[in-house]
Amino acid sequence: MTSPRKNLGVLLLFLSASPLFHPHLFTHAASTNSTPPGPLPRIIYMTDFSSDDNYDDDNDNNSPPPPIVPDSAKTTNRKPQLCHYSPCLENQEPCGQISARNGCLCPGVSGADEPPHAPRIQALQAIREGRDRGNIEVQWCAPSSVVSAYRVGIEGSEVLEFQDVSRRGLVGSLEVGTKVCVEAVNRAGRSTPSDFSCMRYYLPESSDYKVLAGVIGGGVAILVLLIIGAVLLWKHQMRKRAERDSADGLGNPSYSKEGTP
Repeated sequence: MTSPRKNLGVLLLFLSASPLFHPHLFTHAASTNSTPPGPLPRIIYMTDFSSDDNYDDDNDNNSPPPPIVPDSAKTTNRKPQLCHYSPCLENQEPCGQISARNGCLCPGVSGADEPPHAPRIQALQAIREGRDRGNIEVQWCAPSSVVSAYRVGIEGSEVLEFQDVSRRGLVGSLEVGTKVCVEAVNRAGRSTPSDFSCMRYYLPESSDYKVLAGVIGGGVAILVLLIIGAVLLWKHQMRKRAERDSADGLGNPSYSKEGTP
């Protein structure tokens, strides 16, 4: 019968030869048990996949709010407006002052150190009423340039000067065919005459002349119609007379085209 001491030695020898029995396994187990367990990962339950808004409340609370766009940034995206300025109206406020007050845009203007562009004549209009009756008024539009004054030159006569805010001026009476030119002036020089800065004066078409021409034209048309009607009536009468003479000749037995038998 084997003694218990011998059996214990065989058991220890078996355990030492087994691969499950190693000291580092016990050490790893001891170190694992000595470390406190960490926090478990959070589980997010997705209940609806049709919308992107069903997230966890903590994520919604931590998301930054949308940026706030100031009113000044919104207004900068607007399309700039053109200033209410017409180069053909007289005694207007300069476009630069309108732009500084309203923030609008003015048309491009050449500087004062460059000769101005030529203005454009609108009309040579005769004054028919008032104390200036019989005189001719020149009307023009300002160029896109800095202008200090305007000069109106009349062919074969003197040159008249007007202020920079002027857009019209009286030049007295003119003969038919007289050439009138308007030029702009600044400290750098004066504009060069062009086809649209000069115009010749011609008599305007009067309404009385138009009425008289209409009356004459209508009278001539009526006279022509009367003449045509008279000619047609005369031909009609001649044809009826010829038919009547022919009928009378056939009713008389003694009548013969060859003469009396």
